[in-house]
Amino acid sequence: MSEVFREPPVEDVRALLGAMVGRRVAVVGDAMLDAYLMGSVARISPEAPVPVFQVQHEERYLGGAANVAKCLVALGARVRLCSCVGYDSDGEVFLNEARGLRIDVSGVVRDKARPTTLKSRVVAKHQQMLRIDREQALPLDARLEKKLIAKVRAAVAWAEVVILSDYSKGVLTGKLCRAALAAAGRKPVVVDPKEYSWWNYRGATVLKPNSRDARAFTGAHAEEAAGAERVARGILKKVGVKNVLLTRGEHGMSLASKGGGVVHFHSRPREVFDVTGAGDVVISTLALGMAAGADVPSAAWLANVAAGVKVGKFGTATVSDQEILEALGGADAPPDFERKVMSRSGAASFAASLRKRGKKVVFTNGCFDILHFGHVSYLERSRRLGDALVVGINSDASVRRLKGEGRPVQHELDRARILASQACIDAVVVFDEDTPRDLIKAVRPDLLCKGADYKHKRAVVGWDMVEGWGGRVVLVELIEGRSTTGLLKKAAK
Repeated sequence: MSEVFREPPVEDVRALLGAMVGRRVAVVGDAMLDAYLMGSVARISPEAPVPVFQVQHEERYLGGAANVAKCLVALGARVRLCSCVGYDSDGEVFLNEARGLRIDVSGVVRDKARPTTLKSRVVAKHQQMLRIDREQALPLDARLEKKLIAKVRAAVAWAEVVILSDYSKGVLTGKLCRAALAAAGRKPVVVDPKEYSWWNYRGATVLKPNSRDARAFTGAHAEEAAGAERVARGILKKVGVKNVLLTRGEHGMSLASKGGGVVHFHSRPREVFDVTGAGDVVISTLALGMAAGADVPSAAWLANVAAGVKVGKFGTATVSDQEILEALGGADAPPDFERKVMSRSGAASFAASLRKRGKKVVFTNGCFDILHFGHVSYLERSRRLGDALVVGINSDASVRRLKGEGRPVQHELDRARILASQACIDAVVVFDEDTPRDLIKAVRPDLLCKGADYKHKRAVVGWDMVEGWGGRVVLVELIEGRSTTGLLKKAAK
């Protein structure tokens, strides 16, 4: 019997999204790197009848269970990732990327015998031409399995909700899954399954298969509502979980609950650009909603809304709480200056989306304690060098370390809002480190700007990284006699 789900008012959704911030989530599963080789094809090879792909740039992102972690961070969660990567350069890239997004990687083990899983996609003008996989999809050996299980138990004890993300690379062994479920006790455990040993997930709160995997497991089609209901109920009974959330692509989702009916959530109409990573958005939103106190149907509905936002984006993009509210309609959109103040991960996604459209991202940074004409002129000149300007500003603690007690004069959020009100600025990010190096690494700008008071580009923090990925450093001319220190001294007279 199908049940009718009544959508909550926007005010309740806003409250739920607010309650999701700061929740602790343990993500356990197969982590990887997703690489995108972006370029173009203009001719056929003279050596063979194949297209010649001209690489313009390459980007690497966290993938698999790590993309689930990234999606959670974008919604404000605190995340501990438990997985396995290799002792190789890709493993180093992976760990550095995760740390840059504030993902706790204390639960990640390293294996000398296997490479870090790398999936490289060749993309010409947003059209994926080929995928190249480098991986060793074997179960963990007994020694590593034991080590990872200990880390999983610690992570589960810390977390409020647990996600098991299976990409069939060997991390989620039966023994590890049973250990995670036992450690969770009454805590919600949400599973995104791939392999068909789904009995390892017996006792989980929610099992979230897609229609393709459900068809392989049951032999029945699940695209249409009637078929989905039968399939979801069959999996519910056969596997022994409390809920089955069946994702059906453009047909929406179906939720079957033990001792209850089936709820169908229709897909929210919008242009589908790329479905890559939609499942990760679903499970992260679902789990985080449950951690914040939502019941399973309400969390599943919210996840369906988030999936509708995701498919309008290219690649493994994340979804923010504001985007979810805007997708519902009727939500009050914040002023432009509020939307420009972003988290580190939000700015990274913003910059990546611009680059995918062939736009150039400019980055600069500073304390910007008192915004004056010299600042404005410098920022306007920097913005003219590209298509968008991202500005990093030191947090209050960072300013005090750099300039001493008594500074800053203005609070970091005030400084961020004032900068965001400038038409030449597209994004503002507060960073707490003494230098913007980690932020630059996350944003990956095409141009890095600093004032011409720097004598050489090598004195600019991050110059090596930017030039390493094909960008350049620009020293922008400044207006003489304009400085925050000078203004403060003048005001003190």
